[in-house]
Order: sequence, then C-alpha cells, then structure tokens
Amino acid sequence: MSPSAKLDDAAVARELAVLAGWRRDGEAIARAWRFADFKAAMIFVNGVAALAEKANHHPDIAVHYNEVTLRIWSHDAGGLTARDFNLARAIDGL
Repeated sequence: MSPSAKLDDAAVARELAVLAGWRRDGEAIARAWRFADFKAAMIFVNGVAALAEKANHHPDIAVHYNEVTLRIWSHDAGGLTARDFNLARAIDGL
C-alpha cells in the first residue's frame, strides 16, 4: 500500500493501538503535551517543525502557554495515511 493511500478504520485503529497518547479526532489524529513553561513548549514546537519540514508533512500546531496540541492528517488523501503515523512516531521520538 502506498504511504499516501487513505487508511481504513481498522488500519487506523491498529496504528493508534501502538501510539501512546494519540487519539482519533475526526479525519485526523491528535495529541497534547504539557511542558514546564512556554520556553519548553516552544523548544518542542521547533523540533516538530524541523521533523515536519524534513518529511514535507505539516501538522496543525496549537500553543497555549505551556500546552501544545498537534493534529495530523493527509489533506490530499482526505484522511489518515501511513505518512501521518510515521510523523507521529517521529514526533514521539523527540
């Protein structure tokens, strides 16, 4: 299967079962992190930005002082693909 092919619900459930903290949010996956302060949150966001640029796959990022929420999905596929879960795993490695 192509990394850009939209995954069915069963495949999404299998992927989410092994990704701690990520949840389905409509046609996306989402996760929130809480940091000690704004500076730590922004260091994380900059790390996410570097990974996203390298992958040419960009999540939605919301920052609320020390809390960062990410939403990832493949706009061009109209839902979730292997690329989304690959990026989520890379972000979890930060």
